[in-house]
Amino acid sequence: MNRIVIMLCLTLLGLPEMDAQRVFLKGKDAVIGRQKMTCGTTEEAKTRYGMWEGRSYSRVEGEKDKHLFNLIGINTRHCIVEEDPIRGTGFRSVSREIMMYLDPETNEIMDVWKNPWTGEEVEVLHVANDPVNMRGFRYEKDKDGNDVRPLELRQYEDLTFSSDEIPLFYNNPLGSEYQNNVGGHYHAMEIFNSIYKSKEMLDSNVKSLSHSNIAWTRVAQWLPWMHMGSKPGLMVFNATGFSTFDKSEIWPKLQQILDERYPLYNTPPPLDDDRPNETSWTVFKKHMEKEGGKKKEVKTSGHEE
Repeated sequence: MNRIVIMLCLTLLGLPEMDAQRVFLKGKDAVIGRQKMTCGTTEEAKTRYGMWEGRSYSRVEGEKDKHLFNLIGINTRHCIVEEDPIRGTGFRSVSREIMMYLDPETNEIMDVWKNPWTGEEVEVLHVANDPVNMRGFRYEKDKDGNDVRPLELRQYEDLTFSSDEIPLFYNNPLGSEYQNNVGGHYHAMEIFNSIYKSKEMLDSNVKSLSHSNIAWTRVAQWLPWMHMGSKPGLMVFNATGFSTFDKSEIWPKLQQILDERYPLYNTPPPLDDDRPNETSWTVFKKHMEKEGGKKKEVKTSGHEE
């Protein structure tokens, strides 16, 4: 009913209805589109900086959501390009990224966090994942020389959107070898909605995007450094940002963090980087092992509400 009213109003005003036009890029155009979405360009070894800022909340059944942190982060990447005699053009991105947890009131970096359920003060382990790489090349054709599935986009006149939901369910690096029997898998969903200028994204003759914007949401388990034990609940992350090739456009707060805390992250890894990817969970495991394998006993019941 509401849609009918909206359409009627637009008609009376002489305005077009703003439904998305579904666009399908196929063959070589599809891999070029995916390459520009990931790398920002079809050119090799051109560094792109992707920044985001937002908030994170708790979601526990039966209680109000808590604003736990503010967030700010940056991914630094570039891509390698190759031509395969059967699969055609292919690309692979290599990157590293940081994300800082900020005080929700002052917006300053938190290195110690007071758990609002237990009252315990814990060390904050900020995201510093190196590397965050594509596992393999993405090509325009499959191993038999057939075109891969088309790239579907949504065009709203001058703007074109990509929308991706990525369900994650895999063995938790901190869990036991019996996760299929007793549980403990990592379970999350990442949601990306990215925005591009239509004239840049949809024209395969345009090699590079100027800027692109992103909205990112994650629904996931408690972070391991929070010492939440088996308390039921999950976290919701919500952020927006943009990507650029111009290093001078990195937000001053982020550039200061990079220079003072993570100078390596000013540049991406080498194009031939073949190391396994890092996540918050693998980094936390290595952090605990470096600390001598110390284990913090966490309450599994009786949390203060």
